[in-house]
Amino acid sequence: MERTRTCLVTGAAGFIGSHLIDRLLASECRVIGLDNLLLGKRANLQRALQSPDFTFLETDVNDYDANLLRIRELLGGRSIERVWHLAANSDIRAGTADAEVDLRNTFLTTFNTLKLMRSLGIRQIAFSSTSAIYGEQPNLLTEEAGPWEPISNYGAMKLASEAIISAARETALDRAWVFRFPNVVGPRATHGAIYDFLQKLRANPAELEVLGDGHQQKPYLHVTELVEAMLFITEHASDAHNTFNIGPEGTSTTVRHIAETVVAAAAPAAAIRYTGGARGWPGDVPRFNYSIEKLKRLGWKPALTSDEAIERTVGELIANG
Repeated sequence: MERTRTCLVTGAAGFIGSHLIDRLLASECRVIGLDNLLLGKRANLQRALQSPDFTFLETDVNDYDANLLRIRELLGGRSIERVWHLAANSDIRAGTADAEVDLRNTFLTTFNTLKLMRSLGIRQIAFSSTSAIYGEQPNLLTEEAGPWEPISNYGAMKLASEAIISAARETALDRAWVFRFPNVVGPRATHGAIYDFLQKLRANPAELEVLGDGHQQKPYLHVTELVEAMLFITEHASDAHNTFNIGPEGTSTTVRHIAETVVAAAAPAAAIRYTGGARGWPGDVPRFNYSIEKLKRLGWKPALTSDEAIERTVGELIANG
């Protein structure tokens, strides 16, 4: 296949980044991937590393000078069409315990990615934002919902990242796509309820501790459908600035259902113990309703419900050990 385009992916070895790279390589892109392997895993790139059209740089996205030099050398006069910026702290609880985590790994990675893009003349960015920017709101979350009052450092730094991308459009960008993710599940995950529950049951097959009262309820989307939606949006949304919620269509899943599904599949004799309280930890948004009407009008909707995404993922993670 003739590769006519080159893309750069930050957070390349992460859960979502590695799935995106597999899809990009299956299409028309050469891919340069950046990751410091703090949360990402080289094993996630096992398939990509076999491709001559993929180059992996183990580097901190915030190391602007070194990254500029290495990427210029790699390009050899070619240009990069688009940056897919996924590098961020993905552990909300870690960012709550230490505010420096999200400043450094969520906001400054965006700042330095934009700085790198300006120097390399890259004028398109696709950015992984989050439903956490909305905070706790009683109404349906649409792209225009506001005021936005995030309750986690993670959500705050993602919102700040959206703002700096918007500002960059005035001078350095031709087009930006902003994807507001729901809870994403699937193979290669490094955190999240399913992953945590399986780890707990591995340590103690007799009991599963669940933070909160189990009534927390959120939309969950399988990573394969998330990547499909991201690619669809970049192909079909052509405004200078394009912001989309991505999620399941009108469905969500309780933590109780996740716990019961994991126990039934992994340790049927285990008792489930809830710690109580409306939220699992400080910064956790216990419930939200997510609208994907804008994305449906563009022409895409997922095949799986939220519960189906959970059930598929439980089976995949158990099968993969």
